Amino acid sequence: MLVDLWSKEGVVVGQVELPDDVFGIEPHEHAMYLAVRAYLANHRQGTHKVKTRAEVRGGGRKPWPQKGTGRARHGSIRSPIWVGGGKVHGPRPRDYTIELPKKVKRLARKSALSLRLREGNLMVVQDFTLERIKTRLMVEVLRNLQLLERKTLILLPQPDETIIYSARNLPNVRTMLADKVSAYDILNHQKVLLFQGAIEPLVAAVRGVGSHVADH
Repeated sequence: MLVDLWSKEGVVVGQVELPDDVFGIEPHEHAMYLAVRAYLANHRQGTHKVKTRAEVRGGGRKPWPQKGTGRARHGSIRSPIWVGGGKVHGPRPRDYTIELPKKVKRLARKSALSLRLREGNLMVVQDFTLERIKTRLMVEVLRNLQLLERKTLILLPQPDETIIYSARNLPNVRTMLADKVSAYDILNHQKVLLFQGAIEPLVAAVRGVGSHVADH
């Protein structure tokens, strides 16, 4: 399919071809749900833990004799029913990792890209670089493209320090290499600004071309 090609001045300078099998499919909602769920789960540390009565310090001695005091019987001051005692059925360390089939991950990314394009929230811009590292210069570009007030994901073909460092102080902007983007990254941003030179590596990654590219 043909989409408009923008310049950093905010002017349409032509059109560019995007492959239908990546940007023109019917978005698969469940695949996107699974990908987002797996992404968030895989970023959990899983280090939560409480101490049981066996792990809390103290409580090894029986607090008073079993019989003869008139009080209820107890075997340890670290019983779960005591203040300062161990916890019962509390959180334990666990691995939250969710493994998804590669086909599902790729379908999710294709669906996310197709959804953003269908909404009119994916723009292709001519490759550019900035004169120097300056937040103001990036603000001007985003203002020209009417993206300044929107949560925007910028997909680059390769690292560009002037763009990365100029954008990192903007709270609503994130820069990424196109071949590393996940379905979550796309869906977590209102707008996607795709560099023209990033189309090829993005398409290759989504199609699964090149084993060095990680599926997200």
